Amino acid sequence: MDASTPHIDDLRPGTPQRTHLTQLCGSETRFRDRYQIMRALGRGGFGVTFLAKDVLLPHHPLCVIKQLCPKVANPVVFQRACQRFEREAKTLSQLGSHAQVPRLLDYFEQNGEFYLVQEYVRGRTLAKEVKLRGVFSEAEVKIFLQELLPVLIYIHQQQVIHRDIKPPNIIRCQDDGRLVLIDFGAVKEQFIKVDETTHRGATTHFVGTLGFAPPEQLSLRATYASDIFAIGVTSLYLLTGKPPMEFEYDIDTGEVKWQDAVQVSPYFAKVLDKMLKVSPRDRYQSADEVLRAIELEPYLDSLASCMSNHPLGPVEDEDLLYRGYLSPIVRTAIAIRRWRKRKLAAERRRKDSEMVIY
Repeated sequence: MDASTPHIDDLRPGTPQRTHLTQLCGSETRFRDRYQIMRALGRGGFGVTFLAKDVLLPHHPLCVIKQLCPKVANPVVFQRACQRFEREAKTLSQLGSHAQVPRLLDYFEQNGEFYLVQEYVRGRTLAKEVKLRGVFSEAEVKIFLQELLPVLIYIHQQQVIHRDIKPPNIIRCQDDGRLVLIDFGAVKEQFIKVDETTHRGATTHFVGTLGFAPPEQLSLRATYASDIFAIGVTSLYLLTGKPPMEFEYDIDTGEVKWQDAVQVSPYFAKVLDKMLKVSPRDRYQSADEVLRAIELEPYLDSLASCMSNHPLGPVEDEDLLYRGYLSPIVRTAIAIRRWRKRKLAAERRRKDSEMVIY
């Protein structure tokens, strides 16, 4: 958020080539008698973002002002941009004061222009972090997931789908190191009724980022699992430094062929693989499921040994599964035993392949 954009054109018909806030950059003139505009931070498809000081508050805290000024001439597209801009303000207000979501400070219209004021998060994006310090280790990516998944759980509990999770939209706060998820302009409310979802889908257009957005989102049918796919692709970027379009894809299934590009443990590879499934039905259905899977890994060996003093073989496990209801603990024990057996078998095969007979 520290990149300066000195000249930003506003291509909306009937408006000056430079926005009013652009003209105020660096001057002593205050916007709305309150905000001193310092500089432009950047521009997206539908708005320009500025860094400002709120001079009416003690210590003049920094804030971010977003001005709606889409580069479009089509009135229908412009109306959609207005709706998306308003939706971002409503969503930030709905999400309240969560530590990992920028707080909404103000939202208003002035002279026919729309503005959104929100908390300024001092720090740098994960995209810039990778460029500056290099790729993440497996342990660091797991920490990243453990830090970001809780905010995704919170957002989904509010029936909100972000739809544009990617490294440039995740900031590591300079003050305390927390991860903050930004840019809620692409969010979508999760409607319960099928007819409402269908109607809303027919009147919107794709919002997101190619490569990070899963196939169902491209078809305007985003679900909570769509955000999980985006976090999975983000994890690949952190591990490799490669954007998603640089990976190869299976021409038959559409799955990302990422396994040869990273070296991770077999268990974590399974977690990533499930996050990146093309079909949303095969993916984790909630961020809570992903978090539980990651937090369970350090305890797999101890859990497997304490579940039973007499481990059952695979045939006995199958018999149990078909006897009817099993408690979650029993099912977890069976799954852990199976996982350990496959792991031991894989290790034996690897050792056998490394043996050299003279």
